[in-house]
Amino acid sequence: MAPEPDEEATRRALETEREFVLALGGFALEIAGATLVTHEKLPSPRFNFVEVGNFAPERQTAFFERALDHYFQRALRPTFRVRPPVAAHLDAGLRRLGFRPRAETLDVLAGADAVPPAPPAGVSIREARRPDLDTLAAFWANERERPEWRSALEILWSHPNPGERLRPVIADGPAGPVAAALVYCRGAAAGIYAVSTQPGARGQGAASAVAAYARSDEIAGPDSAVSIFADSSRLRSRLERLGFRTIARFTEYALPPEARLEMPSVGPPSPPRWRPPRPGQPGSP
Repeated sequence: MAPEPDEEATRRALETEREFVLALGGFALEIAGATLVTHEKLPSPRFNFVEVGNFAPERQTAFFERALDHYFQRALRPTFRVRPPVAAHLDAGLRRLGFRPRAETLDVLAGADAVPPAPPAGVSIREARRPDLDTLAAFWANERERPEWRSALEILWSHPNPGERLRPVIADGPAGPVAAALVYCRGAAAGIYAVSTQPGARGQGAASAVAAYARSDEIAGPDSAVSIFADSSRLRSRLERLGFRTIARFTEYALPPEARLEMPSVGPPSPPRWRPPRPGQPGSP
């Protein structure tokens, strides 16, 4: 049986996002019940998250140990993405480890044809050029993390792998750039990421204009399946007014800032569950 259209579109959007993280220098590790998406040099949860699938309640201890050990060894704070309704054993396990569901869901939206809004007065939208690289990096990273961001963007922008390309979009105002976004195209899919606005220009429509232009045939491609993520109902509503359509929703579990990156104690030591065979026993040399 063929998957439902929204399920297929969601699968493609998630796959495109993973490929975007990989193209920036990250990696993805599949374990039983989940995919661990990781970027050691970009510690933001947007690049370090667990896509949770299905696993039996009896296997959750091993699941959490493997997943968290992977991130905690790297001093990373991942989020866990779960399709609702969240299974009771999964919710209890995450809460026991200090993770809490965010008040807002993470929504996946697909692009649709619509008339893009006019940019704010005095603002023009264009595809970014190589000299804009430092400006772009400043949109998404603080001074300490900016060199890694810049390096990752430059490599993907200048040296993409076959079948992929990065097309940053930028909005120029009277005093300089006011908004930006990254469009990652791979095959017949395109993802819009990191839509951001300078603090002084927020609420004026620059980000909406950037997202609409990023979704256009000129940037994403005429036949591309375009996707974008929204981490708040406010952002989702704005995107829906631009013609995007919500196709999936995830509950995100995150650690509070004060949480320590360590696994809880498993209790007092116990005898090993396996011993090598002794001479003379079956299986011994």
